[in-house]
Parts: sequence; C-alpha cells; structure tokens
Amino acid sequence: MPPWTDRKGQLAPFKLVVFVALFLPAIWVAWQGWQGDLAPKPVNEAIHQIGSWTVRLLLVSLAVTPLRSIVRWPRLVDVRRMLGVGAVAYAVLHFFLYIADQGWDLWRVASEIVLRFYLTIGFVALLGLVALGVTSTDGMVRRLGALRWNRLHRTVYLLTVLSLVHSFLQAKVDVTEPVLMTGLFLVLMGHRALHKRGYRGLLPLAGLAIACGVLTALVEAGWYAARTGVDASRVLAANLSIDIAIRPSLWVLMIALALVPLRLIGEKRAPVRAQPVGRTSRA
Repeated sequence: MPPWTDRKGQLAPFKLVVFVALFLPAIWVAWQGWQGDLAPKPVNEAIHQIGSWTVRLLLVSLAVTPLRSIVRWPRLVDVRRMLGVGAVAYAVLHFFLYIADQGWDLWRVASEIVLRFYLTIGFVALLGLVALGVTSTDGMVRRLGALRWNRLHRTVYLLTVLSLVHSFLQAKVDVTEPVLMTGLFLVLMGHRALHKRGYRGLLPLAGLAIACGVLTALVEAGWYAARTGVDASRVLAANLSIDIAIRPSLWVLMIALALVPLRLIGEKRAPVRAQPVGRTSRA
C-alpha cells in the first residue's frame, strides 16, 4: 500500500504530510543548485547538505518513540518507519552525489573509502542503514521473526553514532552541526534510559536537559582541544556567552527543557489511570 495510507488502505492525512515533507530538503538543495547558490563547488556542497539531512532524519526517526511517550500521542509511531526509510534514502543520495563528485570513477571511490577513515566509517554506516531499510517491511518482520528483527534494528543506535563520527571527521574545522546533533542524540538516548528505569516525571526530564547540555559543551570543547589545540576552557566559556551566537550546548538545553511542558500537555491529553489494587503493569 502507498506510504500515505493506513493499514486499511485509507488516506492518512498525517502520514501524507510527513511523506511530502521528506522530499522538501532534497528539493531545497536542488533549487539552490539551480539558482547557483551552491557555488563554488555545487556538488560538494550538495553532498554536505544531504549528509546533514541524513543525520537529522535519523534523529527525527529516533525521536518518535520518546515523543510518543511524552505527549501520549500513539499515532506518532505510524510515521516512524517512513522517517527511517527517508533517512536511508538520503544516505544513498549522499553516497550517489559523492560518486558523481569523483567523476563516476568507481575504482577511485572504492580506494578512497579504504584509505580515508571517515569515508570508511560513513560507508559502513551506509551499508547498515540500507540493511535496515531493506528489512523494514512487514514481510521481513515475519520472515526474520520479531526477536531477530528487533535485534537487527537496534543497531540503528550504533549506526547513528557512526554517522555522527563521520560528520565530525568530514567537517574538519566547524563542527557546530555535528556537536548539536550529538547533543540531541544524547537527549534521546538519555530519555530511553530514564524511561526504561521508570523515571518518567518532570524532574528527571529537567535533569536530563541540564546533563545533556553540559555533556554537549564538553564534547565540543574536547573536540576542538584534540583537533585544533584550542584551550578547552575557552570553548567552555564561549558556551556561556550569547554575544556572538547561541552555542550547540544551549540549543540542546533549550530543546530538552521543552520536553517538560510537552510532558504536561501529554498528561492533560491522556492522564495516567490508576492501576486497580492487585494488578501490576505489563508495560
């Protein structure tokens, strides 16, 4: 069935909106290329932009489960597979553009992947994402069995880490975007850890926001100290100032703190019902 329909084959407006939205980044990059805004190296710039959108879509797909539990909107899960497949499509397009940038010389592409560590990591992540995309159908769930299918698809966390490392290494100097994406990934993984241990109140969410903001600042400071020799204390100090720009750590803090009012909204939308005496939850 088309991806914009529900399991009964009927049009699902929410899924249709998400499906259309997935094309917008690629259309925007193509429009910039048409207008000459990607100069002086259009293909190279397109590679970087599509690569960034790959990581963004990976994080959006990973955010579905936490947001579903926070805002208590079960229908969010309906677009999780679509978002994941969209991320795979952008990863493939990212690689396709790289091949084009290398003059369609597949031997050169292969040798570059072997010789350049950041390309090796990126290619491994690509292969893993393609494997997840191919096995994302209901038929593959039945063929592999739920247990094996879940084990395979949990590798998305590792593949996201590899994608983030690839982003850091190819960015070289300005790692603002990779640092921000890393901070948001920490928020998503931290929320999963809290939820698994039963910490689902407002205070744990606020604590998670502060912790991830600090960790993001440390990641940025550590990266610049290791790669460029910049004093880590200077980078940490820059995270406390908004005179020039808001640093990734502050963005992570603000985005993660936004989960607190979303939790309140979710509790108003679908209050948790008290368990009857003698009955335990199987969640």
